[in-house]
Amino acid sequence: MNWTEISIRTTHEATEAVANIFHDLGASGVVIEDPELVNSYRRAGAWDYCDIPEVLDTETVVVKAYLPADKELEGKLRIFKQRVNELAEHNLDKGQGLIECREIHEEDWANSWKEFFHPIKVGQRIVIKPSWEEYTKAADEIVIELDPGMAFGTGTHHTTTMCIRCLEEIIKPNDTVFDVGTGSGVLAVAAAKLGARKVTAVDFDNVAVRVALENAVINKVEQQVQVGQSDLMAEITGQADVIIANIIADIIIRMLPAVTEKLKDTGYFIASGIIAERLSDVTAAVLENKLIIERVIEEGGWAAMVIRKGGV
Repeated sequence: MNWTEISIRTTHEATEAVANIFHDLGASGVVIEDPELVNSYRRAGAWDYCDIPEVLDTETVVVKAYLPADKELEGKLRIFKQRVNELAEHNLDKGQGLIECREIHEEDWANSWKEFFHPIKVGQRIVIKPSWEEYTKAADEIVIELDPGMAFGTGTHHTTTMCIRCLEEIIKPNDTVFDVGTGSGVLAVAAAKLGARKVTAVDFDNVAVRVALENAVINKVEQQVQVGQSDLMAEITGQADVIIANIIADIIIRMLPAVTEKLKDTGYFIASGIIAERLSDVTAAVLENKLIIERVIEEGGWAAMVIRKGGV
């Protein structure tokens, strides 16, 4: 199958709204090229960016998504352009708003970015290592081998690393974990390697489901991690000690009633993927659902929340 990469030059404040439009059109994930993040990785040596200069324009964010190059694409593009132009009605500055499209062959997509992805320590103990590279771990480190494939997640974005650090603190032996919108499965694998007994990882997109299962197998946690297709938690039964959702603010708000139902009284909900400008909206929704915000972490313009029920 061939895919079409749709990219738009926008602003920090409009990033999440654009991501939400892409999601509504059927994209399973987005790529956010945040110049502030690129600069921080370049200075830290996290990526092999020695020949890439410091990004001077830190106000323009490029958001990309991938849609099948099929007969529905033209109609989806018209809807995308219309909804981007309507952002002003919601007091959001779309910025340049320049939209570009290009066709990508699946095999090129799966391999072209690999030169930039190297082992990186993302938590106190967890190191994410691409499956094609060698790495000698320290005695206390937990190594996750990752092949993101087409699920768009290398595990190094702020939203994911904040989740991983929270998991390091929260996961207890024998916990049951639900990972909603699992993508590449990195958070599900991390939970299993930190000691969770059972991890249910779900995604609406069947490509993400396949990639997450492959990564569970690569990391030898397929006995602990069950991967399936679901619209949020619709297909998940039972209750969890920990629920993870690294998605976007609007979907986190939408799933809060289900979180109260499927989270044990002593459980924790880790919500990430929240752009800083939407933190107040999510906070209000959490309180409306009678949940307790234990702490908020902000990094690189993004926020993660550790939320619990009142039973702790």
